[in-house]
Amino acid sequence: MKKLLSVLAILCWLTLPAPAQQSPRQGPGDSWPGWVEAYKTTFITTRLRLTPQEAEKFWPIYNLYAAEVKQAVYDHRHNPNSTELDYEKTILAIRQKYAIEFHKAISPAKINDFWIAERDFYRLVQQEINRRRRGGPVVPPPGP
Repeated sequence: MKKLLSVLAILCWLTLPAPAQQSPRQGPGDSWPGWVEAYKTTFITTRLRLTPQEAEKFWPIYNLYAAEVKQAVYDHRHNPNSTELDYEKTILAIRQKYAIEFHKAISPAKINDFWIAERDFYRLVQQEINRRRRGGPVVPPPGP
């Protein structure tokens, strides 16, 4: 009987609800949870096969690019007069601006690979969100 109570106590303790994960905030200065950012960095670095020297130059430029894109998304979502076409033009202008900046850090071929890798990363994130909404098991994301 004591063993049964001990086992039940351990099982109850192990099944206590874990604190809920904080959702990403929507403000222009806020960022995704750290693990997503770390995974994105690893994913893109691996996909582009960045050397340490390239990565050292690339990531500060990327951070500026990501901040501008994030601000554009925020502005679009919070401006009732913003059209989808205006939003797409803004994103395209940012991408064209940073294509020139990225050229200072990586080759033109890697810049093209970057746009593809970034799209693939966000597709993986969306697939994971959809899977979790359906109640699928929590599994680590696939390697880059």
